[in-house]
Amino acid sequence: MKRSFRLLIIPLALAAAAIAIVAWAHRGAVGAEVGVLATGKLAERVREHIALCAVSTALAVLAAVPAGIAATRPRLHRLASPLLFVANVGQSVPTIAVLALAFSVTGIGFRTAVIGLWAYSLLPVLRNTVAGLAGVDPATVEAARGMGMSAAQVLGRVELPLAWPVVMAGIRTAAVVNVGTAALATFVGAGGLGALITVGLDNQRDRILYTGAALTALLALAVDWALGTLAALTTADRRS
Repeated sequence: MKRSFRLLIIPLALAAAAIAIVAWAHRGAVGAEVGVLATGKLAERVREHIALCAVSTALAVLAAVPAGIAATRPRLHRLASPLLFVANVGQSVPTIAVLALAFSVTGIGFRTAVIGLWAYSLLPVLRNTVAGLAGVDPATVEAARGMGMSAAQVLGRVELPLAWPVVMAGIRTAAVVNVGTAALATFVGAGGLGALITVGLDNQRDRILYTGAALTALLALAVDWALGTLAALTTADRRS
């Protein structure tokens, strides 16, 4: 019961905060603010933001986890080099510059934002995958091999389960960072909650600006809670 209560209290608090923010936005909206802060418009911006973060983070996981595995295998290390380069560039170059580079190749829209966010979120997942696998006790790996397991079985049954909490921490970090970074997607025409922030700044409408910023922060907290809960549950399942 206590565990279930703890799992529910945070999403309930976040939902209550979101309702309070939307109510505050509607209560004092005047003129053009009414249309921008309409419930349907806000829901659309949230959906756009979630789609950007979900797709880019999922693609980062699909690319970075295999690359991290390859980076820890002497025979496959070279295969991970191109993605390591992209990940380092994505983190060292400012996000807006990454989006501009993607824009020059793919033009304006959702796809461009996803490419930029994908490049930016690769490194946390890749780094944690490598760190998690490198942290597995060599004696445990040798014991698994001594039991007659193949290299693939050792990886799937021993190394990845033991490295999973560290890998999941990298995914969690990438996803939460992506929520904030996705606010810049509005500059390449991909929408999201960043559009509210931009409209608020450009038109000196503090209510729109604060609403966009507050909803972005709440979404980041929600993603952090969801992935943290998933990590705890999956880790418990693997240990049981």
